[in-house]
Amino acid sequence: MKEEIIIAGFGGQGVLSMGKILAYSGVMQGQEVSWMPSYGPEMRGGTANVTVVLSDNRISSPILHAFDTAIILNQQSMDKFEPLVKPGGLLLYDPNGITRHPERKDINIFMIEAAEEAAQMKSAKTFNMIVLGAFLKLKPVMKMENVLLGLKKSLPERHHHLIPMNEKAIKRGLEIVKEVSVVNV
Repeated sequence: MKEEIIIAGFGGQGVLSMGKILAYSGVMQGQEVSWMPSYGPEMRGGTANVTVVLSDNRISSPILHAFDTAIILNQQSMDKFEPLVKPGGLLLYDPNGITRHPERKDINIFMIEAAEEAAQMKSAKTFNMIVLGAFLKLKPVMKMENVLLGLKKSLPERHHHLIPMNEKAIKRGLEIVKEVSVVNV
């Protein structure tokens, strides 16, 4: 098993945290892991992305030019990373703030209305966990217990009281992800 993932959006959306949780979860599952963040000098509002590689074998390089999965959370990231999804790969996106929806016909496209759902849950900070849940529904590369261990490892201890709320958000993401278009490549 090898999964090459890009998660991209604005700073403040939990992009890097989502990648870190996936990486820690992979470690807890005994996988080889690479986590490589990339962000501008702005703390919030600037672009941010993270490349995560999960593999049963050694990872030769954390630098990728094509992805099995792209998780897209803003328009700039859609423009930049949609063309880099491998044919037959997965593109998961939140439509909030997206003006041009994905157009490729050779990839599997799913939508998660995570921003809207986080607002309904009255917990904007769970946005990224809803997205993570949707990803795990589409690509069950992790056992839920390892995801929760990864979440616990990535959160500072003073925030561990938030783990049940984040677990609820992950489970909600599993339920509400929507198929846009699926191909058999």
